[in-house]
Amino acid sequence: MTAAANIVIALVALLHAYFLVLEMFLWDKPYGMRTFKLTPEFAAASKGLAANQGLYNGFLAAGLVWGLAMGAAGIDVKVFFLACVIVAGLFGGATVNRKILFVQAIPGIIALALLLAS
Repeated sequence: MTAAANIVIALVALLHAYFLVLEMFLWDKPYGMRTFKLTPEFAAASKGLAANQGLYNGFLAAGLVWGLAMGAAGIDVKVFFLACVIVAGLFGGATVNRKILFVQAIPGIIALALLLAS
């Protein structure tokens, strides 16, 4: 079960690295605007906020990778960062777009459940 947990945790980390790229570098580009359904005006006006949000997603990814790199000793680090992912996903799903629940919170919940079961 530990291997399955670590694989899902790695996938959650990769998702957050992808979010970092989308929000920090592609927010006002055609792909980013299409992904988030943004107008060019809104993308330009909110670019700084999105970059800040992307940076936080990068911190989540880095924390999960740090926990994975620690091996068995990293369980507390993985639990903490997965909890952060889940809370962010629940908050985003409640305040921004319900899709965030499925893209961020549910993968985090699955990873945490697998981790705690191992």
